[in-house]
Amino acid sequence: MNTIIALVFSFTCFCAFSQDKIIARQGQVSFFSYTSVENIEAANNQVLSIIDLSNGDIAVSMLMRAFVFKKALMEEHFNESYVESDLYPKLEFEGEIVDFKVDATTAQTKMVKGEMTLHGVTREVEVKAQIEPKENAYVLSGEFDVGVSEYEINVPPLLRPNIAKVINVMFRFEYEPYENQ
Repeated sequence: MNTIIALVFSFTCFCAFSQDKIIARQGQVSFFSYTSVENIEAANNQVLSIIDLSNGDIAVSMLMRAFVFKKALMEEHFNESYVESDLYPKLEFEGEIVDFKVDATTAQTKMVKGEMTLHGVTREVEVKAQIEPKENAYVLSGEFDVGVSEYEINVPPLLRPNIAKVINVMFRFEYEPYENQ
């Protein structure tokens, strides 16, 4: 009898825990670098993000090698020379959605604050994001700028005219209820 009660209690706790979290398994992050010499853009459609609805905590993790470029040589330079994907394979973000209203039925514009780690450097970031409710889920989108030097990404002097000092980053995550598998 005690075993049955313990199992029912565990399942109830698990369900409550799972219902508080939503996950985006194929989030989209892209960036654009504009200079007079060339434009560079890439997209990553394999970004993982999870939001804890009980407190607005959010986490994002993405593999740097999952960015796809139009030109293979750009992708090679990005991974080998700039972000050094072998040494720093992931970008990670942990933070919170400030004043997130879980029960809102219309789109909300909120600040997302936290720490982003890129290229081995962790910095505080604050990003404005649009959060739209959908059936049992949310879509979170926005954009922000990243200074290349802020994350100690070294660009060889010969290539500096080709790479913007500030890169525009866009993101879109479609969350669904988290079901632990």
